[in-house]
Amino acid sequence: MRDHSLTLALAALFAAAPIAAQESGKEDAGNPRFGVWQLESDAPPPSLNIMTYEAYGAGGMRVTVESTNGRGEQSKWSYVTMFDGVFRAVEGQENAETAVEIVDERTTRISNRRDGRVYQVIINVLSEDGNTIDNEYRRTDEDGNERVSHAVYHRIGGEGGLR
Repeated sequence: MRDHSLTLALAALFAAAPIAAQESGKEDAGNPRFGVWQLESDAPPPSLNIMTYEAYGAGGMRVTVESTNGRGEQSKWSYVTMFDGVFRAVEGQENAETAVEIVDERTTRISNRRDGRVYQVIINVLSEDGNTIDNEYRRTDEDGNERVSHAVYHRIGGEGGLR
């Protein structure tokens, strides 16, 4: 169960991040997706999961995830995306890559792979007010069995909601 919770938290982090630069090439600080987001969780402290979305290059985004598990162990990892569906390395995770595609103005599809195998697809949806992100995680094991889970992130800092 503990491993499932950690996997879900890490998946949520991957998923929520890419939405930031979705608005066609918009890279300025006014993008409503940029900011700091916290995973909604009933796990007792010290568990914590924080994502930061920042502008990257011309129309891209850098996602940084910092988390602390229930045992107090901390981790930090990040990736960049240009929202073009190209897999790029995840810094801080061995043999991990992420590709992000825009579905519509509030939704992205994030594909995560490790050692060359896509193991998870995340549908990441920004709320109409721009202050909540809902992630649906579709994880497929090596036998082809699919598991679906959800996570919600709330804005705790940054630009604020949609303008």
